[in-house]
Amino acid sequence: MIDRATVDRILDAANIVEVVSEFVSLRKAGVNYKGLCPFHDDKTPSFMVSPAKNYCKCFACGKGGTPVGFIMEHEQMTYPEALRWLARKYNIEVKERELSTEERQAESKRESMFIVNEWAAHYFEETLHNSPDGITYGKQYFRQRGIRDDIVRKFRLGYDTRDSQALPAAARKDGYKDDYLLATGICYKRERDGQLADRFAGRVIFPWIGINGKVVAFGGRKLDQATKGVQQKYVNSPDSEIYHKEQQLYGIFQAKKQIAKEDRVFMVEGYTDVIAMHQCGIENVVANSGTALSMHQIKMLRRFTQNITLLYDGDEAGIHAAMRGTDMLLSEGMNVKVLILPDGDDPDSFARKHTAADFRQYIEDHQTDFIQFKSDLLLRGVTDPIKRSEAINNIVRSLAVITDPIVRDTYVTDCARRIGISEATLIAQMNKFIHSNLEQQQKDAQRETERQQRQAADTDTQPTQQPLTPATPSQQASQVETMLLQMIVRHGGDVIFNNVETDDGQTIDRLTVAQYICYSLAADSLSLGNELYNQMMNEAAAEAEHHDHFDAAQYFAHHSDYRIAQLAAELSIDHFQLSKSQLPRQDSDTLREQTVRLLLDFRLDYADARLKQLQRDISLAANDTSRLMQLMEQYQQMQTIRNALARKLGNNIVV
Repeated sequence: MIDRATVDRILDAANIVEVVSEFVSLRKAGVNYKGLCPFHDDKTPSFMVSPAKNYCKCFACGKGGTPVGFIMEHEQMTYPEALRWLARKYNIEVKERELSTEERQAESKRESMFIVNEWAAHYFEETLHNSPDGITYGKQYFRQRGIRDDIVRKFRLGYDTRDSQALPAAARKDGYKDDYLLATGICYKRERDGQLADRFAGRVIFPWIGINGKVVAFGGRKLDQATKGVQQKYVNSPDSEIYHKEQQLYGIFQAKKQIAKEDRVFMVEGYTDVIAMHQCGIENVVANSGTALSMHQIKMLRRFTQNITLLYDGDEAGIHAAMRGTDMLLSEGMNVKVLILPDGDDPDSFARKHTAADFRQYIEDHQTDFIQFKSDLLLRGVTDPIKRSEAINNIVRSLAVITDPIVRDTYVTDCARRIGISEATLIAQMNKFIHSNLEQQQKDAQRETERQQRQAADTDTQPTQQPLTPATPSQQASQVETMLLQMIVRHGGDVIFNNVETDDGQTIDRLTVAQYICYSLAADSLSLGNELYNQMMNEAAAEAEHHDHFDAAQYFAHHSDYRIAQLAAELSIDHFQLSKSQLPRQDSDTLREQTVRLLLDFRLDYADARLKQLQRDISLAANDTSRLMQLMEQYQQMQTIRNALARKLGNNIVV
């Protein structure tokens, strides 16, 4: 468990703009920043980041939070994991007590798999740098490929000895269980004897590091002298609970900052392409390792940029790779460029022969937008009318998936000019494809709905564990309660009464917003309907009583309960930014009037709710005369109170 002093240092250091910029490309928008929301399929920037509030929020889907809350949501981490992530970012030493045996056993399987992978990555690195075989064979391989030692360290490259029993033995010695070696795919069971064997024995190792910096998988390559007659040069980790190849991109962790900074990503095929470009000085590059791009990978990239350049070699395989997944890129609003390198070169070899400046200049001079690339490729030298028609239909299908109508119309105009067909003809055909796509999407959505319904029917008797989530105003409290708590968060320490005389004749020098709300409700034995709200109200009142200059917003922003910190940040942020001249006055008189009115509103809501409950009770007590008379008397009393409150609020409607 992390001690409180360390938590406070982490929360003080965490800057929401810096944290969100790790995952989202942000642009200045007045005093705030905006970007595409990483939590839903955002087409226009709706994700707002407030440096002043140290808070982020999407005004479309509602997700966001403090730096800790954002990391928890985005990286699917627990609260302690998110704190450790921020501590690593800001180089803060985490002081925590040793976990007990019971607590260690309670660690999730998923976290245990990450721990085992991290151990294995360190084992491979140590073997490469410090073992005789690692230095002789592993380092020699990387040096033959022209990979510098600093790049080897940057990508955590390693080497695995040829002894397939060495790694399992070392893991057991360090206390790691066979179950996790198998679950991660680092080892497998041999059929002949059932013994654990190292999957990557005798290979150089390329760790796959996820977007959050955790090792999710490994790729292992046979050494050059061992690849003769071997078809499978590379072996990769199998799919597991923490690794799905179609959801990962090699190099994303090392590239994400530069992608956001340059607002462009280069997509290549393999590990060595990524590594060579980094060594050349181009760092905004990732690889999909020869598989077709998946929607998950595209959405991951779109968090950082909408601009992607597909960078492949000029042979048939490279051209085919450039064609895969591009319609999905276009459908997600990506601006797709293509660069085919000269024959005989791939990004690895080209990067080793050029400086970063020369490489970038070559890219600028030779990259083309995807529609132009596809037109040139499919129509070059084609004279047969049928084949030409098929090629044009292929191009128009790509146009049909572009969601931005202006971009789509621009491409249509350009294509019509380039291929010599009227815009009207292209638009008519494109509209057919758009209609067909929509029908297919509707069918897919219907099938998915039916699948979920069947799944729900199969599991409706099984209890489900709900995740711990922050209380949100829209979900768990009335509007008036939320406004009261918002007043406490924003102005809880502001004094609105001086020299107040209590019922027992004592005098209170000062009374803050938080104290007045808390004491006023307690005097009538009332409380807020949400327990988290009550906790925050009571804490604010207690802190204001003991501290003359209590800052409620700051106090709650650093609260040990992340739900409270998230909720306070949510309540402290405005959906609309007003100019200084438009901001309402917030002097003590104004705050006092607002607070008193909100408390009257709360009491009126309470009275209305109580009257409805009494009406229900009366209808049920029709056969119990004594009980009925008591309820009728209570109803009349509450009705009188309710009408008095309505008159105070200027509401002439009485009941």
